[in-house]
Amino acid sequence: MIGHLTGKIISKKPTQIMLDVNGVGYIINISLNTFEKLPELNQSTSLFTFLSVREDALDLFGFSSPSEKEMFQLLISVSGIGPKLGLATLSGIPIEELKQALSEGNISRLVAIPGIGRKTAERLLLELKDKIEKVVLDVDVPMSGALSMRNDAVVALTTLGYNQKAAEKMIRDLLQQSPDMAIEDLIKEALQKLNK
Repeated sequence: MIGHLTGKIISKKPTQIMLDVNGVGYIINISLNTFEKLPELNQSTSLFTFLSVREDALDLFGFSSPSEKEMFQLLISVSGIGPKLGLATLSGIPIEELKQALSEGNISRLVAIPGIGRKTAERLLLELKDKIEKVVLDVDVPMSGALSMRNDAVVALTTLGYNQKAAEKMIRDLLQQSPDMAIEDLIKEALQKLNK
């Protein structure tokens, strides 16, 4: 099983990249979320990978973080969801929102994802509602500034004993109101609101 690759990006498009790893070019299917985090061509990058083995093909799927890979594996464990639909799902919604929608049973948010109909959304909720809490959102993987700050703030709040769901929602709401807020102010504001 190929679980992680580091190499130079030879070519990239929103759904797929070719990674040169010691002279071997790996074609890796990716989500839009992963694509947005990739560096420029000829730069080095690392991806967490999942190898899908079928009778007629070996397909490699790449993810920018362990939690995105874990979410993908959960999605494809649901009957009727294959790797392509799993990847399309991750392209249609950030994993923080997907986790929240599954935890809260928000079927309308799931149906809004391209490729997910009502029956598939209901199946996702039924099969993943109990498993979704085990997905730990990454805080130590390099990310875009806003996402990294959001995760750092959530970790600070959960370390102080606040519920992770409540902390994630509070930080997301505050960042929507003031996206340029410094992390110290973000945590102070969140604490004030959570203590009301």
